[in-house]
Amino acid sequence: MDSNFFEILSALGTENSLNMQETIETLKSAMQKSVQRIYPECKEAIRVDIDPEQKIFDVVLLQNVVEGEPVNHTEINIDEARTIDPNAYVGGILEHKLDISKFSRASAQSAKQSIKGDLRDINRDRILKKFADKENDIITATVMQVEPGRGSATLMYDKTELYLLRQEQIPGEILQEGMQLKVYISGIVNKNKKPIIKLSRVHRDLVKRLFELEVPEIYDGIVQIKSISREAGMRSKIAVVSTDPNVDAIGSCIGSKHSRISAIVRELNGEKIDIIPYSENPAEFIANALSPARVRKVYIPNPEERACTVIVPNEQLSLAIGNRGQNAKLAAKLTGYKIDIKSDAEIDPDSLPDTPPAENHAPEDAPAVPETAPEEVPETSGETQGE
Repeated sequence: MDSNFFEILSALGTENSLNMQETIETLKSAMQKSVQRIYPECKEAIRVDIDPEQKIFDVVLLQNVVEGEPVNHTEINIDEARTIDPNAYVGGILEHKLDISKFSRASAQSAKQSIKGDLRDINRDRILKKFADKENDIITATVMQVEPGRGSATLMYDKTELYLLRQEQIPGEILQEGMQLKVYISGIVNKNKKPIIKLSRVHRDLVKRLFELEVPEIYDGIVQIKSISREAGMRSKIAVVSTDPNVDAIGSCIGSKHSRISAIVRELNGEKIDIIPYSENPAEFIANALSPARVRKVYIPNPEERACTVIVPNEQLSLAIGNRGQNAKLAAKLTGYKIDIKSDAEIDPDSLPDTPPAENHAPEDAPAVPETAPEEVPETSGETQGE
C-alpha cells in the first residue's frame, strides 16, 4: 500500500467535511461495489478492511473450501486453497486477500468515481440536514480567513466551511480572523448536487432576527415588527406595534439604558436604526416613517395608487429627504408608498383638496421622532441609534 494513501484519505475527508471514520465507511462501500462488478455472485462474500492506525487496507474475498470443482468465485478447491493457506480444510472459509493493484484500469476508475459520488452524497445530505431548519434564520459563525483583494470570507460553523461574499458584507465592515459573526442564511441552492448556503450581512431580515433575539417581547409576539427597510451599513428603519396596551413597543426595543438597541447596533457595525411606531392610518405611518423630520401634512389622493405628497416646514426639507435621498427612500420602502416631499415654500398645504383625515392626513405639524443620542431618547419615543 502506498505510504501516502492514508494521508490522501484524510485529505479527501477534510475536503468533503467528513471525519476519518465517515471517509473509511465511504471507501469501504465504494470498494465493495467495485469488486462486486468483477465478482457479481460474491455480493455477500466481500469484506473490506481499513485501519489507518495500522496502515491496513485489504479487500478480502470469503470463499467456501470445497473438494470438487468450484461452482463460482464463492468457492475454492481445497488444493488451491492450501497454496494460499496451508491450514485450509474442506468445509472451512478461506479469507482470500485480493491484489487490488491487479484490478483492471476500468475497475479502478469505477471505484474512484464511486468514492467521489458517495462522498458527495454524504456531504450533501449532511449539509442539508444541518441547515434545513436554519434557512431564513441567523447563525453565529467564526471568521477563518479573509481573501486579500477580493474580500470574500471563509466562515466556520459547526465544522462546516461557509463563504460570505464581499457583496453580502456590510459596507465598511472589516472582518478579522477569529471574529464571531452573526450571518443571515438567505437560502440554500443547488440542493440536488452540491448545496450552497447563501449567507448575508446586508439582508433586511438580519435586522429582524437580531431584534427577535434581543427583544423577548418580539420573540413572544407581544411586540410585532410590521415592516423593515434597510440600507446596509448606513441606516435601517423598523416599524413596530404592541398587541398589549400595557407594553410600549418602542421602549421594549430600546431596552433599559438602551441595552437592547445598542447590542444590535454593535452587531451591525454601528449602523443607525430608526424605530418607528406603526399606524394603520397610512398618513400617520408615512409621517412617522420620515423621522427625524417633522411633517406638516400628508396628502393621499388615491390610496389604491399608493402615492402621496408630504408637506414639511422649509427648514425640515433637507432632513426629510436625507443625504442622497436616503431618508425618503427608506421611508418609501418602509410604508410601500411613493413619497413626493414638498416644502411650505413650494406648495401651500391649505390648497390641497380636502379628503377624509382618518385615511389621508397626518395631523397638522405631526411631531416626528427626534433624532438624538441614545442616552437622550425617552423609552416612549422612536429611536434613531448610532449617531
